[in-house]
Amino acid sequence: MNYFIDDNIPENNDPSPVENTDRVNGEYHYKNGYTQRIYSDAHYVRENETTAPPKYYTPPAEKPVKEPKPPKKKGGFIKTVCIVLVSAILGAIGGAAVTEELLDERMDRMEDRIEQLQDYHAAVEPESEGALVYDSATRHDNALHASQIYELALNQVVGITTEVTYTNFFGMTSSSAVTGSGFIVTSDGYILTNYHVIEDAYTGNLDVSVMLYDGTTYTAAIVGTEPDNDIAVLKIEAEGLQAAELADSDDLLVGDKVYAVGNPLGELEFSMTTGYVSAKDRVIATGQGSDAISMFQFDAAVNSGNSGGPVYNELGQVVGVVTAKYADTGVEGIGFAVPISDAASIANDLITKGYVTGKAYLGVSINSKYNSMYAQYYGWPVGAYVDSVTPGSCAETAGIAAGDIITKLGGEEIKSYEDLKSAIKRHSAGESVEVELYRADESRVVSVTFDESVPENA
Repeated sequence: MNYFIDDNIPENNDPSPVENTDRVNGEYHYKNGYTQRIYSDAHYVRENETTAPPKYYTPPAEKPVKEPKPPKKKGGFIKTVCIVLVSAILGAIGGAAVTEELLDERMDRMEDRIEQLQDYHAAVEPESEGALVYDSATRHDNALHASQIYELALNQVVGITTEVTYTNFFGMTSSSAVTGSGFIVTSDGYILTNYHVIEDAYTGNLDVSVMLYDGTTYTAAIVGTEPDNDIAVLKIEAEGLQAAELADSDDLLVGDKVYAVGNPLGELEFSMTTGYVSAKDRVIATGQGSDAISMFQFDAAVNSGNSGGPVYNELGQVVGVVTAKYADTGVEGIGFAVPISDAASIANDLITKGYVTGKAYLGVSINSKYNSMYAQYYGWPVGAYVDSVTPGSCAETAGIAAGDIITKLGGEEIKSYEDLKSAIKRHSAGESVEVELYRADESRVVSVTFDESVPENA
C-alpha cells in the first residue's frame, strides 16, 4: 500500500556539559575531573620543570689552599647512620606535606567539577513532579504476558471477508475475496474496522462476512463509514461477546511495547506480532488522492489482511487500529495505526448519529481543473477556483461567490482544491476563520463561521 508522508523533525538544542580535557598528539585525555599534563613517558620530566642547578659554573680566581684533615673520631659510623635516619625522617615529613597539599588541590578540582555536572543536569532534567520516572524496563506495573494478551485477542479479533464479483479482460465473470480484520467493541456485536476493508462491499452493495475464532460466521450490516479517517463500523446479530477494552491513546509513548493481532494475507488467521511504538503524529495518506490521516508508527510486522485489526498495549488494551504499512522492496517494520481515541470517537458518532459530528462545512463547489497553468494564462493567483456556492451555506452568508479564487483560509495558503479540503478538515463546525479571496483583480478578506457537514444519507 503506497502513501505519502509529511514528516516534521523538531530541532533539539540541549545544553552540553563543559568539556575539561587536555589535547596531546591530536587526542583528548580525560582525567577524573581535573586536568594534568600528559607526557609520552611517565618517567620523563622536562628540563624547564626541574629544580636542577644550571650546567655551567664560574671557576674561582685562585686555587684554594688545602688544609690538613682533622683526625678521625670514634663513633663516626654511628653518627653518620643517625644523620641519615634523621634526614630520611625529615624528608618523609616534608614529602608528606607536599603530597597532602597536592591531594587537597586535586580534591578541590574534583569538587568543582562535580558542582559543574550537578548544575548541568539541573538545567537539563525536568523538575516538575509530573515527570516520568521509570523504576523498571516497563512503565506498566501490571503488564500482561504476551500469551495472556493473545488469549484476550482470540475472543475480540474477527476476520472480515467480502466476495467481490467482476468481469475480467476476456469478458468472463470471476470473483475474489477481499479480506481484512476487525475487533469487537460492544458485547452486542458492534465491530470496528477500516473503511478500505469493506469499501467494495459498501459501494457495490455486497455482503460482508465476519468470522469469530471459534469458526462462527455472521453476515454483517454496515452501520456507518468515515472514508476521510478510514474507519467503518459493522454490526452482527450476536449477544454476550467479549468487547475489547479501549485505552487513551494520548498516553501512548514512543518506545511502548505493542502487539498487533489480525489475519495477514487473509489466510494466516489470528496471527500476533510484537514491536514498539516508533513515532507519533505521522500524517500520511493511504492512497493517491486520499485524505491525510494522523497515525502513530510502530514496527510490529503487519501485512495485507491485518488492516482493521487492533494494536494492544502491555495491559491488553487497544491503542490503535492497524491501517497501513510501507509497501516497498527491502522495507520492513514500518506500520501505521489510527489512534484508538480518534477511532472510538468516530465509531461512537457513526453508531449513535450515523455520521461523524462536528466536521466543518464551507458550502462551495471547487473546479479541480484550475491550476497554475490557468493562473499564469489569465494572470490570476493560484488557489481554489469557486464554481458555485450552496444556497444558505456559510459561504454565501460570508459573501463568497462563484468565480472567486480562495487563496488563504485561516492563515493557510491555498494553492489547489486539495489544499482547501485539507485546511477545512483542520477546523470544526461553529469555528470562525478569515478567508482571503481574489475577485475582479483585487484581494479581499471575509469572515466565515463553518456549518456542520451532514451526509445526505445520515
